[in-house]
This record gives sequence, C-alpha cells and structure tokens, in this order.
Amino acid sequence: MPRINLLPWREEQRKERKQAFLVSIGGAAVAALATAFAFNLYFNSLIGAQQARNDRLNAEIATLDKQIARINDLEQQKQQFIARMEIIERLQGSRPEIVHVFDDLARIVPEGAQLTALTQTGARLKIEGLAQSSTRVSTFMRNIDESKWMRKPELEVIETKGKAPLGSNFVLFAEQVSVVAEEAAKEAGTKGGTRTAATGGSP
Repeated sequence: MPRINLLPWREEQRKERKQAFLVSIGGAAVAALATAFAFNLYFNSLIGAQQARNDRLNAEIATLDKQIARINDLEQQKQQFIARMEIIERLQGSRPEIVHVFDDLARIVPEGAQLTALTQTGARLKIEGLAQSSTRVSTFMRNIDESKWMRKPELEVIETKGKAPLGSNFVLFAEQVSVVAEEAAKEAGTKGGTRTAATGGSP
C-alpha cells in the first residue's frame, strides 16, 4: 500500500495561516493608527475652535473693560461737575449775606463804640474797634450773639489807652452765619428724617 507524505502540505498551510494572521494584525494596527490620527485631528479641531472662541471672548471682554472704564471716567467727571455747580450755586446764594452782615453791624454797634476794621477769612470775622469802656464791648458781643447773621463772639484783646472818649481798643472774633447753608442742612436733615420714618419699624 503506497504512503503519502502530507507534511509539506501541512507546513504550507501553517505558513499561509501565519501569514494571514500577520496580515490581519498589520491591518488592525494600520486601522488603529488611522483611527487615532482621525481622533487626534478631530480633537485638535475642537481645541482650536474653542481657543478661537476664547480669544474672541477675551477680546470682547477687553473692549467692555475699556468701555466700563470710560463710563466710570465720565461718571466721575459728572460728579465733579455737579459738585462745582453746587459750590457755584451756594456762592451765588450766599453772596448777599455779607451785605446783611454789614447792615447788621451798623445796627448792633452800641452807642459809645465804633468799628475801625473788619477782616473775613472764610466764615470767621475779625472785628476791630474803639469803645468808651469794656461795658460797651460786652454789649456789642451780646448783640452779636443775638444777631441772625453772626454768632459765637470771642474777645481777643481789649486795651485802654489814655482818657479819650473812645480810649479802649478791642479785637474780637465772630462767625458769619450762612442762612443758605443752614437751610440746606435743615432740608437735608428733614429728608433724612422722612426716609428714616418711611423705612423704620417699631422700636
């Protein structure tokens, strides 16, 4: 009975299977690399798009910051302008007050006294004059204290020189009353009290 040697055929089949396995592994590796490359491109495109959006948002935020700074600067200029206008209005309102001070001084200077100088620094008045005696000066100070346009008299110096009819020199200080400012303060206090009463509860 003849014998058939199957070894070469089996060896050839084994080689073919091995080659097919290697080919399949290589194909899978190529497919994996291609898939990884595609995912890398996709995610890079997503990152690039997000970075572009971030850059655009940052640019818009910078523009808004500049606009906000400009608005704040305009608001500050507005407040400064309002403050200057208020000062001008107060000055215009208080301009006639010094006239009232002079009229009041002429009215309240007692007999036996006369004024020689008047100096004003802000609301502080320096009054210099001559009087027959310290009693006349005291009367003058009481009159100042009762005046509508002056208050807080303070005697600095009183000197008696010789026996002249007006032999006493005196220097005193007083404070000019700003009726406009006091009325504005009262009005502000009234508004503040109204707001407190409107918002406050029972104690």
